[in-house]
Amino acid sequence: MPTRTLPAQPGTFPKAVPFIVGNEVAERFSYYGMRAILPTFLVAQFYNPAHSPGLDALAEARANDLVHSFVALGYAMPVLGALLADWVLGKYRVILYVSLLYCVGHVLLAAYATDLQGFRVGLLVVAVSMGGIKSSVTANLGDQFNRSNAHLLPKAYGWFQLAIDVGAAVSTAFVPILYARFGAAVAFGVPGILMAVAALTFWLGRHRYVRVPPTGFVRGIQLTFGHAEGRAALVRVGLIFAFIPVVWALYDQSVSEWVLQAAHLNRQLWPGFTPLPEQLQILGIVFGIGLNPLLTYRVYPGLARLGIRMTPLRRIGAGMVIVAVALAVVAGIQHSLDTGGSPSVWWQVLAYFIVAGGTLMVAVTGLEYAYTQASESMKSLMTALWLLTIAAGNFFLALMNNSIVSGGFFARFQGANYYWFFVGLMAVNVTLFAVVAYFIKEKTYLAAEEDAIA
Repeated sequence: MPTRTLPAQPGTFPKAVPFIVGNEVAERFSYYGMRAILPTFLVAQFYNPAHSPGLDALAEARANDLVHSFVALGYAMPVLGALLADWVLGKYRVILYVSLLYCVGHVLLAAYATDLQGFRVGLLVVAVSMGGIKSSVTANLGDQFNRSNAHLLPKAYGWFQLAIDVGAAVSTAFVPILYARFGAAVAFGVPGILMAVAALTFWLGRHRYVRVPPTGFVRGIQLTFGHAEGRAALVRVGLIFAFIPVVWALYDQSVSEWVLQAAHLNRQLWPGFTPLPEQLQILGIVFGIGLNPLLTYRVYPGLARLGIRMTPLRRIGAGMVIVAVALAVVAGIQHSLDTGGSPSVWWQVLAYFIVAGGTLMVAVTGLEYAYTQASESMKSLMTALWLLTIAAGNFFLALMNNSIVSGGFFARFQGANYYWFFVGLMAVNVTLFAVVAYFIKEKTYLAAEEDAIA
């Protein structure tokens, strides 16, 4: 398909942007809405329907296993989706066709809310579909701009991020209420309707999109891996990315393990207001929205004025430490529960605040580092590889919970020990990261100096 070009009209947004942003709001509502209730639904519907206290730990481990397996698959698929879009079908076709499959997945979740095997098939379809379009949607937004309006691209991505935050926040607050009042079929069905709206919105903009044609399979391989500079960047970034899955292994407990923990807490935030366990996840989104500009425009510049340069790798290392502090807070909460206490949910509020700040320092900086280190032909692939680190972290969580269920090696890490294990794991991870980062920075600076001399 030939590439369509935009008229050179400085200062104007491409007409396709509202359709892309509208699609993202609805799609993020559908994904975060179903994920918000997933762990508690699995325990209540399939793994401990009798609410037997003696089965709680095992049931929660089984639910965590399935939730993290679902997330892992979803965040592994963007690599395949990116290659399919860039090399074979083009972004428009991948987004449209896979979005329709996405709708089918939601239908299966609602239809099989009382049948575990059918429900698992629905989760499989949703995970494949969500991951299949994720990298293409982001890149498609950038494709709509040319030199005449490239200065507006940061604003467009700002609206795009706002769409993600709004869709995630509204669904996380709203879908648990649907689940509590009307049951699982309705709670999973409404996100399915929103996914259909997302697909329709994207289709309605079909005549306004700039469509960058696929390169072809052989040409794509040559552009991606055929240059020594690109391969060197891939190795350099890969060494840093190797330490990121541990961050996600800690952070993504906030959408599963922490939710199940919240069901046992004193959840009264103030008189007359006791949120549902699933609704507390919205705190991570809200804190993230507030902390992102604070870190960018206040904290980092303030530290620089004090003579502390927060380079990308220093930000990542500091973020890892902060995420571990959040897990230490959650471990303390669990210790209180294990010993018969009834801790306040305010301790989880604190943990959500801390983990949001630490994860932002890693996530935003990690994407920036990958983008700046990658050659032009590898930027989409680098983004997909970043998402693969999320998959790896969740895959480890799934393996660990499966081991607990089967009485394997990790069965010894239950209760508070489960969280303390991850605090220790992060301590080892940060130490090794600091060593590797030191040598990577040294090599980068030496290479830059040699280039300058040459």
